[in-house]
Formats: sequence, structure tokens, C-alpha cells
Amino acid sequence: MARQADVRDRAALKSAVYQGIEELGRLDIVIANAGIAPMTDASAWQDVIDVNLTGVYHTVDVTMKPLIKQGAGGSVVLTSSVAGLVGIGAPIAGSLGYTVAKHGLVGLMRAYANFLAPFNIRVNSVHPAGVNTPMIDNEFTRSWLDGLAQQDFGGPDMTNALPVQTLEPEDIANAAFFLVSEAGRYITGVALPVDAGFVNKR
Repeated sequence: MARQADVRDRAALKSAVYQGIEELGRLDIVIANAGIAPMTDASAWQDVIDVNLTGVYHTVDVTMKPLIKQGAGGSVVLTSSVAGLVGIGAPIAGSLGYTVAKHGLVGLMRAYANFLAPFNIRVNSVHPAGVNTPMIDNEFTRSWLDGLAQQDFGGPDMTNALPVQTLEPEDIANAAFFLVSEAGRYITGVALPVDAGFVNKR
């Protein structure tokens, strides 16, 4: 089943979650994957913080209650970014907000991992490098990246260590699947780069 809700709207998100539980009977896995990357100034800072950080907080806050009540453990994965592990981006509101929000997810993940461990609920984060999705594979973002490459902000090299420009969505999904599976049953509080060696180059 599928329901649409804005993660900034906690009430709408809660309604969607509980409709799912009512229809399917239980909740075992939570993937907090909603995100935006508005590479602009002005309101972009608040927009990206509201979706990429506060929206993830809403997601975990709403879903941990039924997970705890069920008493059978569970697994939560937060989608962060390599921007949550290293200081990358450009000095504009949207780009800085993205990096700040993704760093914030690491703290959120670690705090929830400790809080939820007594209930056998594991919490981890995945940190992809660029992924071949519409978030980056669009005319505006390609143009923005081309313009960024032509300017000198003194920022880091944006290439991966392995000879690949972008990862595929399945690469990130497979990492999340491992973390929520029985194979990852003792992994919690981990920030896992899935990044073709991007972070290791820094």
C-alpha cells in the first residue's frame, strides 16, 4: 500500500504510518529517505532543514512508538549523505543547509540508537555519494554543478576514489537491506558510507 504525506507535517505522516499498520498488521522496518537538495539562496536553508532533518525526526518519532509497543524489535535506517560526514558544498543557503542537515542526521541516529537499543530496535544511517536519481540527474542541478566546477570556492575534490561518477539507487537499497536484515542484527549506531571511496579520499 502507499500513502502520500509531507514529512514536515507530523500529523499527516502519523496518519499515513498508522493506516499502514492497520492494513498490514505491524511495523518492522523504517527507512527515512525523504530529502531535497535546493541549491539556491533565501528560503532554501529553512526548506532543506525542515525536510532533511526535521522530517527525519518526525519519521523516527512517529514510528518508534508502535515499534516499542509491539515488543519485537525492529530496524531504522536514515538516509544521510557523504555530505553528512565531510564538509562539502558551496557557500549558498541551500547547499550549506543540505550539509548541516545531513550532519545532523548522524547525531539523531546515534542518539536514537542508544535510546532504542533496550527495545532491540537498531538505528543506523547510510551515506551515499552522488546517486543516479532525479535529485541530481536534472537540467538545473547539472547546470549548477557545471557552474560550481568553474568557480573556486576552495572546496574539496568532488570525485569518488573508485572510477565511477554516480552510484545506482539499487546500491543504496542493498546497503539498507543488509542493515535491516538478520545479517545486520547486531549493527546499530553505525554511519555507513556507500560512496565508491568518496569519504576515504578526504
